[in-house]
Amino acid sequence: MSKNTPAIILSRPQMGENIGAAARAMANFGLSDLRLVDPRDGWPNKRVVDMASGAFDHIPAPQIFDSLEDAIADLQCVYATTARPRDMIIPVLTPAAAAQDAQKRFIEGENSGFVFGAERTGLTNDETALCTAIIQIPTNPDFSSLNLAQAVLLVAHHIFDAQDDTADYVLQHGNSAPATRENFENFFGRLEDELENGGFFSAKDLKPTMVRNIRNMFSRADLSEQEVNTLQGIVSALIGKKKRAKKAG
Repeated sequence: MSKNTPAIILSRPQMGENIGAAARAMANFGLSDLRLVDPRDGWPNKRVVDMASGAFDHIPAPQIFDSLEDAIADLQCVYATTARPRDMIIPVLTPAAAAQDAQKRFIEGENSGFVFGAERTGLTNDETALCTAIIQIPTNPDFSSLNLAQAVLLVAHHIFDAQDDTADYVLQHGNSAPATRENFENFFGRLEDELENGGFFSAKDLKPTMVRNIRNMFSRADLSEQEVNTLQGIVSALIGKKKRAKKAG
């Protein structure tokens, strides 16, 4: 993962607990540049540190600014997080789109920041006008208000996800490697023979289609070597049981 750490800027935050929870969210998702604009209760703040639950062991203490202009002065792109529509011509992005845009800009050498307003009032129009784009988080229109730290957590996750190369789907095989095709074909050949001997393919013209369908079922399972060996054992047990029954008869 690249070392892109866009700034998280809290403008006029009121509650130390929200600042601390935001810092914790940043540490969770690899962000380290926290900036506070005119925090109501000043800095340092014990409530912030307590709520951060050790986050400041992983990220620096926040930078403190008197104005939003100062806090964003070194940034090329600034995203304003707001739920309210604004009477201005400005790009509006989802958090995922903004995170992807910030990552693209980082690759091109630009620095970005994400601005969050005060808990009670959010960002003012003047603060929003200082930014280059707006982020609107899709929520239930009947209850769209998010806690400040919740909003930071959601955006931080999208920023992390835009940089992350974790596979969308991984099947864990534990200590057993994925089955080789040779082992799989050996098992499937024995299974097909026993199905034939047992009269499973009663409609001979349908056998090729049925064999393909059964093969596809097992192939989709992405079997491990241990699982194929277990299936081999099941086939062997069924063969042995059939032979014993035949002798007893």
